Amino acid sequence: MTKYDFIVIGSGCGLMFTEGALGYGKKCAIVENFKFGGTCLTKGCIPSKVLVYPADLIREAEEGERIGIRFQKPQIDWNEISKRVWGQIDLHEKVEARINKLKDLNVYKGTAQFTGPHTIKIKNNEGEFYTEIEAENFVIAAGAHSFVPPIKGLQEAGYITSELFFGSKYPKRPYESLAIIGAGPIGAEFAHIFASFGTKVSLIEMNPRILSTEEEEVSEVVRKQFVKDNINVYTSTKTLQVTIENNMKVLHLENMTENSKFKVECEEILIASGVRSNAPSLKLENAGVETDKRGYILTNEYLETNVSHIWAIGDINGKYQFRHKANKEAEILLYNMFKDPNNKKAMNYDAVPWAIFTHPQVAHVGKTEREVKEQGCKYKVGINRYSDVTAGRVMGFTSKSDVNGFVKLIVGEDKSILGAHVVGPNAAILLQPYVYMMNCNKKCEKKIKKKKVEIEQLRAMCPHLGTYTPMDESMIIHPAMSELTAWVTENLE
Repeated sequence: MTKYDFIVIGSGCGLMFTEGALGYGKKCAIVENFKFGGTCLTKGCIPSKVLVYPADLIREAEEGERIGIRFQKPQIDWNEISKRVWGQIDLHEKVEARINKLKDLNVYKGTAQFTGPHTIKIKNNEGEFYTEIEAENFVIAAGAHSFVPPIKGLQEAGYITSELFFGSKYPKRPYESLAIIGAGPIGAEFAHIFASFGTKVSLIEMNPRILSTEEEEVSEVVRKQFVKDNINVYTSTKTLQVTIENNMKVLHLENMTENSKFKVECEEILIASGVRSNAPSLKLENAGVETDKRGYILTNEYLETNVSHIWAIGDINGKYQFRHKANKEAEILLYNMFKDPNNKKAMNYDAVPWAIFTHPQVAHVGKTEREVKEQGCKYKVGINRYSDVTAGRVMGFTSKSDVNGFVKLIVGEDKSILGAHVVGPNAAILLQPYVYMMNCNKKCEKKIKKKKVEIEQLRAMCPHLGTYTPMDESMIIHPAMSELTAWVTENLE
């Protein structure tokens, strides 16, 4: 049986860790059952953004009417767009070719299952176990997969998930009509993409509002824009059954608020009802690794599982499912194992940012106002709308605009930033300065622990740490959209 220093399961953020470990002279194996590069490269954030960008351009052109410019209806070259999509996905071939040449690394294609604390066996795509290997240490980065709800008739009618869309069921043209079950980030993104390309889109959500993890005001801005973009939005709606009628897929729906039933016909159904952990397929019980009730691997602040030689990073530990978060975990794990094991860094999730690349764009870091209120904190809230700053008015936003984006800032009594939320053009870019300010405090807290200085002492010397004060005291380029996020503090109440 071949023995390694490290076996890494999963080639997304797992590949980042593997290459780092090789740099420290470790003998490694990496196990992957799909295309190399993980969800983000092969079936998620990168190929989807290749579709989002042309969709954004179409909407931006349409909104030129706000400033007196009218464009003709855009011509969609689906073949050209698709070439760009698959050009990104096919980078996995170069990734795999490169890592196959790395010294001290063996690549195993297939699905891993633990047979003991230090051993795994690997099953190929035909379902046959073809080898067993051993390691001193394991890093599990096996990710998650789309959850398909048990809807009567769904399997018979057929459907797609994001994995299937960027795989065997990629369409030869934009759909004539598309029903999306689930109005979270993936559902909202695909709704924007295909509605922009001329598809008749129906968005179906069981919760009372779309994007239910966002601020209520943010969800409402996006809902208004969706309606304006001719997307049929059905909230508080349950899918009871799917049938085939006249070669069309028919969703039998129930509005749970009104107790009314109705149907939606479509060419295709996209399931975007969230994700589930891939941990159950790994037979973790054979290694003694604990999971939570959802099936995600339990880890502490150092990414350690309850088994001392096994770590878990990325989607599979259930702590935010974003590639930038997973990469940060891989970076911290490398530091703790190889660079400074006696002074380990802890992974902190207080300032994990994310963006939803729908129309309008949404970005978020920290807590929502509801979460702050539930914790009993004293706080202030400031809202600054696009129409309140010159750059926004230049873009055509006014106080009377049907859809007017904004930044919402939530701060504590000590001026610390508890949460920041942006909805509108360039939201992901506008959010980022708040992430820097929120992380500033964490950087200082680490130094405090090393030098045994009390946080109160340091705050007395540097009261601005972790607050928005540096932003308030900075010059802001005028007229630039940075004014939107900087001037929100003038509206705190």
